[in-house]
Amino acid sequence: MQRTILAAALAAFALSMALAVVPAGSQDKPAAKPPLFATTKVEGTDNVYVFRYGNHQAMFVVTPDGVIATDPIGYGRPQAVTTYIEEIRKVTKQPIKYLVYSHHHYDHIAGGQPFKDAGATIIAHKRTLERLEMIQDPATPLPDEVFTRRHVIRLGGTTLELTYHGLNHSDSTIAMRLPKEKILFVVDVLPVGSVPGRGMIDFYPLEVEKSIEEMLKLDWDRLIPGHPGAPGGRLGTKADVQAQLTFLRDASEAVKVAAREGKCWDQVEKELKLPKYENWPGYQNNLPFVLRRYCGLWGRGT
Repeated sequence: MQRTILAAALAAFALSMALAVVPAGSQDKPAAKPPLFATTKVEGTDNVYVFRYGNHQAMFVVTPDGVIATDPIGYGRPQAVTTYIEEIRKVTKQPIKYLVYSHHHYDHIAGGQPFKDAGATIIAHKRTLERLEMIQDPATPLPDEVFTRRHVIRLGGTTLELTYHGLNHSDSTIAMRLPKEKILFVVDVLPVGSVPGRGMIDFYPLEVEKSIEEMLKLDWDRLIPGHPGAPGGRLGTKADVQAQLTFLRDASEAVKVAAREGKCWDQVEKELKLPKYENWPGYQNNLPFVLRRYCGLWGRGT
C-alpha cells in the first residue's frame, strides 16, 4: 500500500514539473500563418501604403491627383497584380498615374501590364530598360521614362525622389525616398533583420558597401523593404541598415581569410560560420549563398 501511494506521489510530482516548464497550449498551437496578401497604411502618414503578396511587398502613395505605385510583384502569379490594383481601388478611386520599377529582377517587377492598361506611366533606371528589352516578356511592359542618376516625381503635393547609387544588389536598383514623410523604399539591397539569400547571385560585393553608405546618408527615418522585415513584417531603421552593412563586411573578411588558405568553395560553404548572426532569420539556409558569393570575389576575383 505504501509503495502504491509513493508511486502515485512521484507520478504527480513528475507531471507537475512537466507542466511547469511547458507553457500551457504551446504543444498544439503552431505559429499563425499570415494571410496571402495585405494592404497596410504606414503609421503616421496620410497616404503611404505597403502592399504585401506572399513574401514580396511594394509601396504605393495616394495623392489628390492620382496614385504612384511601385513593383507589380506578379512573377508566376498574375493574380497578384490584379489583387494589387483592387487593393489600391479600395483605398482610392484616383487614377494610377505612375508605376516605378525598383530594378530589373522579375520576382519584383514582372506582370505590370494591367498597370499599363490602367494608364500608368512606367519609370525605371535605364539599365532596367536595357535588360527588359533583351528579355521581351509580353506581360512586363518596357518603361516609358528612364533616368541615370536622379529623377523626381511630383504629384498632388507629394514628392517621390528616385536615386541611383551604382552597383549593389543589381546594376539597376534605385532608392525611392519620400522627403516629407522621411520614408525610404529599397528592394533587396537592404534586408531588415535577416540574412540575404539567393539574391546574392548577381550581387556586387565591394560596390554594395559604398551604395549602402550613400543610402545611410539620405534623410529618412523608416525603411520599407521589398520583403517583410523580421520580426513580424516590421519596417526598418538606419540601425538595421548599419547592421546589414556590418554583416556583409564580417562575411567578406571571414571569406577573404579562408580563400587565401585555399578553402573556397565547398569547404567554406560547409564549414565557415558567423556565430554572431546565428539568431538572424535565414541564417542556416541563406548563409551558404552569402559565402559562395564572397568566394567568387576573394577566390576568383569576380
